[in-house]
Amino acid sequence: MDAMDRKILTELQLDGRLTVTELAARVKLSVSPCHRRLRDLEREGAIRGYRAVVDPAAVGLNFEALVFVTMRLEDADTVSAFEKAVAAVPHVLQAQRLFGDPDYLLRVAATDLTAFQQLYDQQLARLPGVQRLNSTLVMKHVVDDRPLPG
Repeated sequence: MDAMDRKILTELQLDGRLTVTELAARVKLSVSPCHRRLRDLEREGAIRGYRAVVDPAAVGLNFEALVFVTMRLEDADTVSAFEKAVAAVPHVLQAQRLFGDPDYLLRVAATDLTAFQQLYDQQLARLPGVQRLNSTLVMKHVVDDRPLPG
């Protein structure tokens, strides 16, 4: 990965709908080499995909919480069962395994506090291996969906 590849990645993170011609102009490269580099970045996995960034409020998800999960046990079977189960909960937008305590951090979206409480009681608290959940509410996004540094 060289400086030109990083420029291409930066531009695509800012606007994933750029045509190859527009992308080439922004990174000051002719279309054919830009297209080749783009395909190489996709093939190598540096670009994992393309998607629309949807405003949660536009689809009625006005409530967000961070849920810290402490596991009862951390053996391979328990961890695997927990991770499989948490991946199946659609309202969990992100799930990250952490070093230390707590063991996981979940970013959860819901329509409101009542919906979150139901999700918490009916799904999150029942995930395999959970000893304790601790939640905090997101007041405001200060930095959100920032492109990776180049």
